[in-house]
Amino acid sequence: QVQLVESGGGVVQPGGSLRLSCVASGFNLDYYSIGWFRQAPGKEREAVSCINVMTDSTYYSDSVKGRFTISRDNAKSTVYLQMGSLKPEDTAVYYCAAAHITRVTLATLPNSSLYDYWGQGTQVTVSS
Repeated sequence: QVQLVESGGGVVQPGGSLRLSCVASGFNLDYYSIGWFRQAPGKEREAVSCINVMTDSTYYSDSVKGRFTISRDNAKSTVYLQMGSLKPEDTAVYYCAAAHITRVTLATLPNSSLYDYWGQGTQVTVSS
């Protein structure tokens, strides 16, 4: 059974940090690029950060560049999103998703419609 399970969300004060984890099972992560997406209430889902499986090239949205870092540990079938200098506007449900290497390139990593598998999401709330 294919699964992506996110964890690490919570409530944090502005300026704080969180590390999200995404554990994959039921498929070989070596052949999938991974993206972190988020959706805030009343807003569309947006790509936050993605990592290309073939090259380890990364994508960051302008809103998180310099504050968030994506990494992967294929031996643990886990992808991480280290989030720092958090702002209230980072509040959202964060999802990880996996896209087969044949479906995405570095240029298309932020395109959520190309992702095959999705996790259930983890809530991140940044509030004082």
